[in-house]
Amino acid sequence: MDYLKKLSRFIVPYKRYGILNIFFNVLYALFSTLAMVSLMPMINVLFGESRKVSVKPVYNGFKSLKGYVEDSINYFITTTTEMHGSQRALLYMIIIIISLFLLKNLFNYLALFFITFLRNGVLKDLRNQIYAKVIELPISYYSEKKKGDIIARISGDVNEVKNSLLAVLELIIKEPLTIVFAIIAMFAISVKLTIFVFLFIPLAGFIISRIGKSLKRTSDKVQKEQGIFLSTLEETLGGLKVIKGFNAEEKFNSKFQESTHRFFNFSNTLMNRQNLASPTSEFLGIVTIAALLWYGGSMVLVEKTLSGGAFIGYMALAYQILTPAKAISKASYKVRAGNAAADRVLEILETPSLLDDKPNAIIKNEFNSEIALNNISFKYEDDLVLKNFSVSIPKGKTLALVGQSGSGKSTIANLVTRFYDVTDGEILIDGLNIKDMSKHSLRSLMGLVTQDSILFNDTIKNNLLLGKSTASDEEVIEALKIANAWEFVETLPQGIDTNIGDSGNKLSGGQKQRLSIARAVIKNPPIMILDEATSALDTESERLVQVALENMMKNRTSIVIAHRLSTIQNADKIIVMKKGEIVEQGKHDELIVKNGTYKSLVQMQSFQ
Repeated sequence: MDYLKKLSRFIVPYKRYGILNIFFNVLYALFSTLAMVSLMPMINVLFGESRKVSVKPVYNGFKSLKGYVEDSINYFITTTTEMHGSQRALLYMIIIIISLFLLKNLFNYLALFFITFLRNGVLKDLRNQIYAKVIELPISYYSEKKKGDIIARISGDVNEVKNSLLAVLELIIKEPLTIVFAIIAMFAISVKLTIFVFLFIPLAGFIISRIGKSLKRTSDKVQKEQGIFLSTLEETLGGLKVIKGFNAEEKFNSKFQESTHRFFNFSNTLMNRQNLASPTSEFLGIVTIAALLWYGGSMVLVEKTLSGGAFIGYMALAYQILTPAKAISKASYKVRAGNAAADRVLEILETPSLLDDKPNAIIKNEFNSEIALNNISFKYEDDLVLKNFSVSIPKGKTLALVGQSGSGKSTIANLVTRFYDVTDGEILIDGLNIKDMSKHSLRSLMGLVTQDSILFNDTIKNNLLLGKSTASDEEVIEALKIANAWEFVETLPQGIDTNIGDSGNKLSGGQKQRLSIARAVIKNPPIMILDEATSALDTESERLVQVALENMMKNRTSIVIAHRLSTIQNADKIIVMKKGEIVEQGKHDELIVKNGTYKSLVQMQSFQ
């Protein structure tokens, strides 16, 4: 239960519900025992075994409490029987029993009622914290992790933690107290018989603990495998066109079935261990009851040291111990499973973000002079993808980056937006290192249009409002006009309130890209980063998007990563890259005259 300490910050806001749960569990445990003890006088009345007490007993202190309670009950039964007959006394005993059982179940309901708020509150806060952490962690984290595994942790694992919270409270409060109160009552009835019962309990406990020893390890395997097949499902849904286009259905089907088969085997092992707990504890309990019947029966029938009512009441108490004992064994399994799930949840929550803002991070609200990349180098793993790269971009100018795939162009966009940090060197905005700025203020200065048009399953308007949440409908329409998107949006059935489907798949590639541009336009940032924004488009869409880009880039500082060189001929500076280094730089005409790498790239595209 170590994970409870780590999760304590999620439990503390709901501690009042935990306290109320504990309070009503104490009452439940107490009245469970009283309900069973109340059977004794009823049976004695039924069989005429009640000891007659005609004088009202006097309380003489705690030491004589047991005798005082017995004498008081017998006095009540004696006087009622003499005045109204034994049937009336039996009726009163039944009413008392019903009342005690009613209170017992009422307190049990109230205990569960209050714990519900704690469990679901912790579940909500845990999910919110994990989601916030998922957004906070750098993009590099997700290049190593499977998305399906993250989804499994935020859904299944968090739910497992929620279930284990109730199990913990049952394990430490409800069931142990029920057992303790029952044992006290059993000692009060017969010390000799209770000591005899206790000879069997250590043996039962040892057998049950052996069954659940490896449960956490098995539970961890189940949860990890769930993450694997969810990842396969997520990849399948994202790449369905490719899977179908390459007739790879069978391959992915096999991969998914292999994972679910492993999940099947792990789950069977886990469930069979859990299912073994209840019949094992019940069988051991019945063995104990059988021994009680033999030993206690001899005390009633042979030794005459125990009344029939006391013996039946004692048996009821002994059986009552079995139910919480079984619940404890089940709860201990849930706790182990919750422990494994909590480890996976906490792994995400405790992952440090390497891109956290400095404690005194500067908030920069405007861009005044230039962006400078000073001798920067960067590597994702072992090999440098950028080497000693330097360039400055004055305000209002356009820098274009060209080169073969893998030359480091997109890496520069990732570094300027601080999705990654440089390995060496520094990036300055108006002379201020971007590591000293808050990430929020840095990215507020920038608009980003990527090669992949990332849109969300929402309306056109709401997709654009990501750029500026307070924008009016008129501003949305104006941004769409600048992006050459209004011409198709106005023909849609609901205009800007039209839902564009999952990833915007109700639209064409060119339409999606123009909406991405409109989203950047409405943000109206001073710095614009365009990462191969037209490379995936047909000629007609490219022309429309290129006009939209030119409209957007007016009076803005722009970094353009270009695949199609026809789109960057008017750039103020073009840098040609190869293997992370600058091989040429200048304007379009200057580079053509040099008759070098840039001209070769232009000529290759001219023949395409």
